[in-house]
Amino acid sequence: MGKTYIDKLAFIELKDRKVLETKSRGKDTWYIPGGKRDAGESDEQALTREVKEELSIDIDLSTIAYYGIFEAQVHGKPEGTIVRMTCYQAKYLGELNPSAEIEKMEWFDYSNLYQTPSSQI
Repeated sequence: MGKTYIDKLAFIELKDRKVLETKSRGKDTWYIPGGKRDAGESDEQALTREVKEELSIDIDLSTIAYYGIFEAQVHGKPEGTIVRMTCYQAKYLGELNPSAEIEKMEWFDYSNLYQTPSSQI
């Protein structure tokens, strides 16, 4: 059986050896902020839009830096459904504030990342 890929972008924010994660309203899993591209969007456009929607901040486009691509089995989906996350870091303007779609955000210590399913990292 072949694999099905879900392509996403992720915003990697690190502070004091901790990584920022969010939990959407009505969900039981923590995620790295980000999401899917809309038709015709570049990575930079999609990342900027998703981060604004989730965290109420504005990405400084001149600071966007590629971090890496990570793949993992998608949490709660059939075997072979793989999330492929293209990850970026960037500086931003404003204060990190979860939007209405985000129940909460939290900083996870690297040593506690086992609490986050690998498909969400």
